[in-house]
Amino acid sequence: MKFLVLYRAPISAKEQMANATPEQAKAGMDAWMQWAKKAGGAIVDLGTPLGNGKSVSASSTGEGNSKIVGYSILQGDSLESVAALLKEHPHGRIPNFSIEVFECLAMPGAEKLPSRAA
Repeated sequence: MKFLVLYRAPISAKEQMANATPEQAKAGMDAWMQWAKKAGGAIVDLGTPLGNGKSVSASSTGEGNSKIVGYSILQGDSLESVAALLKEHPHGRIPNFSIEVFECLAMPGAEKLPSRAA
């Protein structure tokens, strides 16, 4: 089963990166890579930090106000097993930062959709 992991923070990823010293940036990446090594085969896509976004509806497009600053895609046997793996993630150790994880469900009828080009 696949799971979408969303990283939340009170400041944007862009601000975090701009305000970090080279030493802080290296320490942050080292912590992520240490966690990734532990997570191993559970990682489908380590993901990336996210930049500015837009809020889009049928009637309007405006500035996004989400506090989502990054994502990953993991796989596991259950939501609980993936949540347990994320308990040691460095993002969750920072005050006021949090991680949300969602099971990716099969979309009914998706097998009839044209496949994406790689």
